[in-house]
Amino acid sequence: MQAPRTLADAHQRFWARHLPLITQPQPLWIRLVLTFVGAFGGLAILQAVFGHASYFLLRGYPQIIASYGASAVLCFGIPESPLAQPRAVLGGHFVSGLTGIIVALIFNIHLPVDHHDAAPRLSWLAASLASAVAIVAMQLTKTTHPPAGATALLPIVDSTINRLRWNFLSAILLSSTLLVAVAMLTNNVVRRYPLFWWSPATTPTALPKKEEAIGDVLPVTNVPVETAAR
Repeated sequence: MQAPRTLADAHQRFWARHLPLITQPQPLWIRLVLTFVGAFGGLAILQAVFGHASYFLLRGYPQIIASYGASAVLCFGIPESPLAQPRAVLGGHFVSGLTGIIVALIFNIHLPVDHHDAAPRLSWLAASLASAVAIVAMQLTKTTHPPAGATALLPIVDSTINRLRWNFLSAILLSSTLLVAVAMLTNNVVRRYPLFWWSPATTPTALPKKEEAIGDVLPVTNVPVETAAR
């Protein structure tokens, strides 16, 4: 037996062996229940990890990164969307978080602990630039994930994230991984997730040439293709 050639092939074969084949659309209430369970469970796990693990508490990590609330809408509400696939979730948040950190460092943004104090003078420019650059970067890397646009803003507008600096990236990677893992567990009960890991399956965009089509149908003979085509 030929081994799976890609991670996506392995994923499809695993679920085909361990879950019943779903041939009929499931009732709306079942999908709504699983959407609720997935979103609740995914966000609860993130808050349990970052809100109770001493490693994160001692280093001042936030209980949850707010933009993952929007990611839950995609991952559990419309998991068939290309914007909800693992590459978009993990890559989009990482690219945007990295962009936000770099822009915050370039503009030397240091947010005050007291929210009543005035924000740095150029924070508006830095925040706008970070989000705009992140959108372009996601398009270039094919990791577009709309909630990640907010992730790029956080190192500039959120004092807790601003103090984390490079540690923010570890929080992003862990949060994205956990959310995708929960999405795989809940969505595959009645749906298929992910639809792809790296890129969607390609489909033919043009019909085969006449000679190629005839060659695929006719048995192998010594008759030239031109003669058979007549």
